[in-house]
Amino acid sequence: MADNELKILSAGAPKTGVARCAEAFTGKTDVPVSVQFATAPVLRDMIISGTSDADIVIAPIPAAKAFAESGHTVDGTGSIIGSVKAAVTVKNGAKEPDLSSAESLKQAILETDSLVYNEASSGQYIATMIEKFGIADEVAAKTTRTKTGAAVMEHLHASTLTNEIGFGQAIEIQVQIDKGLNVKLVGPLPTDVEKVTTYQSALLSRSKNNQNAIELLDFMASEEAREICRGTGLI
Repeated sequence: MADNELKILSAGAPKTGVARCAEAFTGKTDVPVSVQFATAPVLRDMIISGTSDADIVIAPIPAAKAFAESGHTVDGTGSIIGSVKAAVTVKNGAKEPDLSSAESLKQAILETDSLVYNEASSGQYIATMIEKFGIADEVAAKTTRTKTGAAVMEHLHASTLTNEIGFGQAIEIQVQIDKGLNVKLVGPLPTDVEKVTTYQSALLSRSKNNQNAIELLDFMASEEAREICRGTGLI
């Protein structure tokens, strides 16, 4: 590892945009950047426990605010990376749920043979949504939780069911489609239960490479980096 190598710890949904920004920064400065991705709950545990040696963290805004309040990050050092929408996915050829309203989605969840979503922050939202629908107990036996968003699409890809619904971040679903998985992005959640997650960067207080890290943070706040992120599906 080079002495000036920067390390980013990032949530998984903005993965492609973050990785491409890191590559662009290295191309401009010759400063190497490594990126580690984790689900938001795992990322939170790594930061709070001090087990991460990253210089920069990229996390959903609520987590980013909590890190600043607890002193784990330097307040005011980061910027908004972009946002993603929670969405519905199915295997190609499978029955597609009606996403015109929360009620139609609720009915589709009740009628489906299987549900699959992750244990990350986006999956936690889906679990809460199902609880608010008042059907959590009814669908518990047919629900599968995966560790990551990518694993949701991998599950659907391998499934033989024709009436199975998956949930994930729209951008992450598209990444897996581009990789060749046999799944389809049906669409975002209905507007009355819409979920948009926004990600923010920040300098970790324990960083030993502050100057280069701040330069990278400044680059990620630039219009060039925003264009890179938008090009990967971040909104």
